[in-house]
Amino acid sequence: MTPVDLHCHSNHSDGLLPAREVVRKAFDRGCQLFALTDHDETRGLAEAEDEAQQLGMKFINGVEISVSWGKHILHIVGLGFDRNNEALLAGLASVRSGRGERAERMAAELDKVGIYGTLEGARQYADNPEILSRAHFARHLVKTGVCKDMGTVFKRYLVRGKPGFVEHEWARLHEAIEWITGAGGVAVLAHPARYEMGNETLRVLLTEYKRLGGEAIEVVSGCHGIPDAARFGRLAQEFGFLASCGTDYHATGEGAREPGLNPDLPMDCMPVWHRWLPPETMSSSISAG
Repeated sequence: MTPVDLHCHSNHSDGLLPAREVVRKAFDRGCQLFALTDHDETRGLAEAEDEAQQLGMKFINGVEISVSWGKHILHIVGLGFDRNNEALLAGLASVRSGRGERAERMAAELDKVGIYGTLEGARQYADNPEILSRAHFARHLVKTGVCKDMGTVFKRYLVRGKPGFVEHEWARLHEAIEWITGAGGVAVLAHPARYEMGNETLRVLLTEYKRLGGEAIEVVSGCHGIPDAARFGRLAQEFGFLASCGTDYHATGEGAREPGLNPDLPMDCMPVWHRWLPPETMSSSISAG
């Protein structure tokens, strides 16, 4: 297993746990390098860094930015940036500003199919009122017995073509990359296997992403199986991307992995984390492959 986790969430966005607890969970599993990557939000970074320092674990700043690319919604993770950069903070604030209105429209769509009170229900799960997300709606629908689990909620209600989904304009791809790189960070295309697009469209995306300054893609992800990791490992090498890994942890029982538990990268991938944790400083278990 690779003791690096560069994609995790706290209750500052749509995770359930405070940032300190997420850091401790990763540390308890042997994590040596950790990034908190809340959606469109950086307020948990100081708390997470303080906890990591007390534990003796290396920490880097992270964020996950929501992006509209054609008909697709992408997520771009930023790593290792200056969290006080004004342009980045203003950009993230602009993305957050649309979430409240989107949530109201989602609730109205669910009203149409006889599922009432979802906006108030979702708000009960959102510790940060500026980040009201589909995950908060999903937790409410599970709690009230509409669906048995989070995955079922998304499949039935919260994806394109289903009753609770609404179109929304997020940041543009070039904006997200510019905010991250302008703040001295590295842009990472998150969980690429999740995007429902054919191989030709994916290659168009990767070409544009690289041209705009994207440097890395997540090869290992909590939602990637072994074939996905192999596929995106090959694409990382072909396009010259650095490879990242992250559990995409939100809450215990809601995803495939606990924080800090990532399988190794495929052979010949160049890890993005070598920028912050050189190979000679890492345990022998961390070598790619």
